[in-house]
Amino acid sequence: MAKLSQADLTELNRNFEERTPEELLRWATEMFGTRVAAISAMQMAGSVLCHIISRQKLALPVLFVDTGVNFQETLDTRDRIAAEYGVEVRTLVPSMSMEEQTRELGVLYLTPDGQERCCHLRKTLPLARTKGQFDCLVSNLRRAEGGKRDNVPILSVDPPMNSLRLNPLANLKDDEMDAYIATHNVIINPLHYQGYSTIGCNRCTTPVLPNEPKRAGRWRHLGPWAMYCGINATDVDGGIFPSIDLSQEVVDRILGRSTDFTI
Repeated sequence: MAKLSQADLTELNRNFEERTPEELLRWATEMFGTRVAAISAMQMAGSVLCHIISRQKLALPVLFVDTGVNFQETLDTRDRIAAEYGVEVRTLVPSMSMEEQTRELGVLYLTPDGQERCCHLRKTLPLARTKGQFDCLVSNLRRAEGGKRDNVPILSVDPPMNSLRLNPLANLKDDEMDAYIATHNVIINPLHYQGYSTIGCNRCTTPVLPNEPKRAGRWRHLGPWAMYCGINATDVDGGIFPSIDLSQEVVDRILGRSTDFTI
């Protein structure tokens, strides 16, 4: 095995700044083959990502975490995207139902520490069970979301998953995403048009006022202490600094040491 650090990705990230989402996704599928998957929570950016995958006819599975307390609109959006776009959506689920978890652990999401544990059990762990299956996970984080995502890199290391993370939409501005959605009539979670700027579990997500930050509706009852669920390594303080361990062959291919995979 060989180590791949965030510093190793500096030049590649610089080169990728001018690349389109389509080019970046093609790079990922050519580079990793069956060892790459996308992640979508069926929010707006995730729907755009699924549409690009479908439009480019990429054999890229989409991982969706069903926490057991998703809004029905989110599940309906998942099903429509799978059916109409022809993408392979793989649904991941927690080991316990919400009822079982509540009986055993109580209502966790009423405190900041409990919320962190609840998100870990219901969102992070289902994804973590796929660890080892993929060398690259494609996310849909955008710098335009603000907060900890202001400077999200296109490529980052994800130590908990021991994989590379690719954010092909990192540079996509709000007006550019709106234009893409309108041009291609992208399937969008209807909650986005009902005041929900971001959408998580039905227990912990509310609409936001026009003058509020985009993520104000997430865990509103907990105040400013809870803003992210932790499923994305770059949302966690220090999440982009450690290294990951991949095969020497994969590291060499990523960094272009033995084969030219430039796009």
